[in-house]
Amino acid sequence: MNSLESLIDAAVAEGAVPGAVLLAGFGTSGTPVVAHAAGVTGRPDRSAMTLDTVFDLASLTKVTATLPLVLHLARRGELGLDDPVRRALPRFPDDRVTLRQLLSHTSGLPAVWPLHDMETDPAGRWHAVLDIRPQAEPGTVMRYSDIGFMVLGLVVETVTGAALDRVATEVVFGPLGMADTRYRPPESWAARCAATEKSAEGVATLGVVHDENAAALGGVAGHAGLFGTAADLGRYLRAWLDPEFPLTGAELRAEALRRQTREAEGQDGFEAWRGLGWTLRGDRWDHMGTLWPASGAGHTGFTGTSVAIDPVGGAWVVLLTNAVHFGRGRGGIIALRRQVHDAAAELAQRYGSPQWT
Repeated sequence: MNSLESLIDAAVAEGAVPGAVLLAGFGTSGTPVVAHAAGVTGRPDRSAMTLDTVFDLASLTKVTATLPLVLHLARRGELGLDDPVRRALPRFPDDRVTLRQLLSHTSGLPAVWPLHDMETDPAGRWHAVLDIRPQAEPGTVMRYSDIGFMVLGLVVETVTGAALDRVATEVVFGPLGMADTRYRPPESWAARCAATEKSAEGVATLGVVHDENAAALGGVAGHAGLFGTAADLGRYLRAWLDPEFPLTGAELRAEALRRQTREAEGQDGFEAWRGLGWTLRGDRWDHMGTLWPASGAGHTGFTGTSVAIDPVGGAWVVLLTNAVHFGRGRGGIIALRRQVHDAAAELAQRYGSPQWT
């Protein structure tokens, strides 16, 4: 058993997470170097985690669905990254905010908004999304914003004339062979899902999006709502390791992985390192440990999910857990993510990759 597997087993044994699935590999090969499942799903049947367990991916939706769709439309010339949001959504309340700022979390929009508390239907809540105004001067501060990615989802739907989940399947999931990734999984998937947070009655939630706003918006949104497996995320990350990135091409791939926040201050005095969608090394919310290469990029999800790539050295890591099943106040997943990426970096060095030595 290698150190990565031992870390996962220890996290489960110590109660940091109920269960986890870890995949890690190097390059675009479809064979992971590490593939390990441990712990339990949290389902009433007390089932064990398996490599094909389906997870609520939470904010991984941002980089797995919304980001590649916006880049795809930019490649086709149907929008420009520096277009004002109003070009696609005339009702948007500020003509200064651009799509690039939404992608890099520098739009000034708030982090969250209690849409789920509104006494209306999903259509009414979506209408309200376009009434939310920036709380800071656009381009001056990096504030991680679910609202910004909700707006990006609406941009995709407006430009394509189709629902976000349909476009994501046709443009991203289908071409990459991600057959186990989708919004609003059918009831038949419940037996494969890791349970997220228990309800007030103590009932495990299976196959229903954990994010309250995503649920209140109908389960399909640009910031959250996606469900999927570690294997599918591995397919997605390996596509990003291809310099020609089949979904958008080399130029937009490089732009997404380039620091976009050089002119924007980090929130609360922290330095911001953000690409388009991606969290870069050195950011306040960098989860990639201390040994992961400086060229790395990644993202996390509130339910206990995370991904990371090194576009230079070619490493990739998928860590999926149902940490939120223990409640929202448990922080063990934060340390586990960093430990896993440090161990993955050490493993890469043993494999002799010149970019990692």
